[in-house]
Amino acid sequence: MHVYTAPVVVPIAGEPIRDGAIGVDGGRIAYVGPAADAPEAEGATAFDGIVTPGLVNAHTHLCYTAFADMYGNEKEFFEWIQDFARRNPTTADEAWKDSVRQGIAESLSHGVTAVADIVTPAVAFEALFESKLAGVAYWEACFIDDAAWAVRRSAWREVVTESRAVNNSDIAVGISPHTLYTLGTEVGKSLAELAHTLDIRLHPHLAETQHEDMFVRRGSGPFAFMNRRAGLELEIADGGAGHSPATQMDKVGWLGSDSHVAHGVHLDKADRELLRSRGTAVALCARSNARLEAGEPPVADLRSEGNPVAIGTDSRASSPDLDVAAEWPVLRKLALAQGDGGEGLNEWLVRAATEGGAKALGRDDIGVLKTGARADLAVFDVDTDGDPYAALVTGAAGKCTAAVLKGELVDR
Repeated sequence: MHVYTAPVVVPIAGEPIRDGAIGVDGGRIAYVGPAADAPEAEGATAFDGIVTPGLVNAHTHLCYTAFADMYGNEKEFFEWIQDFARRNPTTADEAWKDSVRQGIAESLSHGVTAVADIVTPAVAFEALFESKLAGVAYWEACFIDDAAWAVRRSAWREVVTESRAVNNSDIAVGISPHTLYTLGTEVGKSLAELAHTLDIRLHPHLAETQHEDMFVRRGSGPFAFMNRRAGLELEIADGGAGHSPATQMDKVGWLGSDSHVAHGVHLDKADRELLRSRGTAVALCARSNARLEAGEPPVADLRSEGNPVAIGTDSRASSPDLDVAAEWPVLRKLALAQGDGGEGLNEWLVRAATEGGAKALGRDDIGVLKTGARADLAVFDVDTDGDPYAALVTGAAGKCTAAVLKGELVDR
């Protein structure tokens, strides 16, 4: 048993605890409560500030950590996304793995102990599995039309099955159908069927830009041009589907309680209701959306209507860092500007980055401090006198001073 103490512990599974303690045994939490009542332990560590569960980055691409120069290149989304097609093929395997390791180290430095990570090159699985992070590594399918899928399906599926076979970490394997504008309709249905057959999770990008909405509804716009130039023949490009991306995503089987979507910027009331009815959470990435001029997610509506929400950073190619806490003040500002009254907003945001992310990944043993949960903690150097949720939302960005991963203090 090892006991960690702090002036304030925010367990999420219960009310904040003044002069709190977390007892850890075998990488799991054995006690959460007042420090005065903590069990005897072989060792103890006293933190300053506020301790929370380790944060969950519910949407990121750690393999692109080394592509941070793209964040500052000022390219609009349509230009920006095409850089990957030019750059990815020239990146060596060791460079990919190093990039993932950099992303893991940066995540831990910000108190992020679990991720929903999109895996573009198969070699990235190795770096994820060797870490002690929790979460899901989603094997990405991108730029595949129905004709190409007939040729590539077997090899693509083999990566999923082999990765699951060699995986002995706390990171599960899932599937990420990239978007509706980079995959054929039958490809999308096949990916959903595979995920359901293997009982693994799905994580697509949804409604990130107006370009996407234009393509899905009418089969037109910049993405139609991009696909024609790339020789990608998508059924939906022939006049569009005539409805929203959320509706189309439901038709191909990508929505459900075994899935969560990234971004959700351009969701109308009917779209949000559809996601709720399917039990599909939305991972908000507001700073990435702002950088790519994609728009502003409907934070106030998602909150007031009761949609399950998580928080992600997206990749270093579109975000200044992998600090989930830095998303809090941005999302708070958006919610208030959109008409949110503010009551309970800070707590809602902290929960979105902890238990909200955990639920989006299908987990109930991370994102909370409770007996039996993984002993993942984050410590923030913020004010401990007032409302801890307000202190975290307004001041935790860049202020993580320590992280505990499966009970062990991370070497910083």
